[in-house]
Amino acid sequence: MNQIGGFFDLWSPVLLLVVIIIGYVYSRLVANGNGISIDNEPVSVQQKLSFYTGLVLFYIGQGSPINYLGHHYLFSVHMLQQTLLYLTVPIFIWIGTPAWIIRKILKNRVIHALFSFLTRPLIALFLFNMLFSIYHMPLIMDGLMQNELLQLGYHTVLLISAFTMWFPVFCPLPELNRLSELKKLGYIFGNGVLLTPACALIIFADTVIYDMYANVTIPFAHLSPLDDQQLGGVIMKILQEIIYGATLAYIFFKWYRKERKEENYPDSFEVQDNLTPHGGNWNRA
Repeated sequence: MNQIGGFFDLWSPVLLLVVIIIGYVYSRLVANGNGISIDNEPVSVQQKLSFYTGLVLFYIGQGSPINYLGHHYLFSVHMLQQTLLYLTVPIFIWIGTPAWIIRKILKNRVIHALFSFLTRPLIALFLFNMLFSIYHMPLIMDGLMQNELLQLGYHTVLLISAFTMWFPVFCPLPELNRLSELKKLGYIFGNGVLLTPACALIIFADTVIYDMYANVTIPFAHLSPLDDQQLGGVIMKILQEIIYGATLAYIFFKWYRKERKEENYPDSFEVQDNLTPHGGNWNRA
């Protein structure tokens, strides 16, 4: 492989169109939903920016040259793509998604039951990390990379599991928020521990473990395949630590602000404790 692909190899117009359509549908839902009923809490500018940022990052990870180079040339770029798609995009999307949109989707009993099961903290935690680790087993990854349909299917399942993994941390629905702030800190720590073996296997391997990258000629870089492989593991581990560290800080300071507010305005929180969610409405218990 000495030739870089053409424009349509490096950029995906079809995926760009899909991202634009999703962004447009979101903007219409937000515009039409704001203020219509008590269930539809207003969507802030920060939420909108977060959602659109998630879409942009998704396209950068899946539809830009990052996807092509990571698939054909550089394992390090592949690991950067993994970080964008599975450890970054879901955070921005969940923060930008108002609760009432999710409630509309979950009105279907089958979808609600499946979603509720997959977002249980322990199931979400182990499912994502198990799928991620299995994907990076040399035999599995080499096989998937040779079959575009299987690769697309596995990536779709892995992306869905990434969204379910992040849901307990950035849950927009009070009725499905199963973790306290303290438990969320432990949950993120557990994620870091479970992701470490896959990174360590890649970083400390003394041979190229993926056949698809073993004999690649890189026309624009001076990395050996082994150096590129180890760099990929380092990139994944460092970016994972940064993202998880930022998430821990976010949860901690959110918890701190909540505790301070309870101390300063205890009466308002007593009123909230007498309210329970029911079908998207807050009714007195």
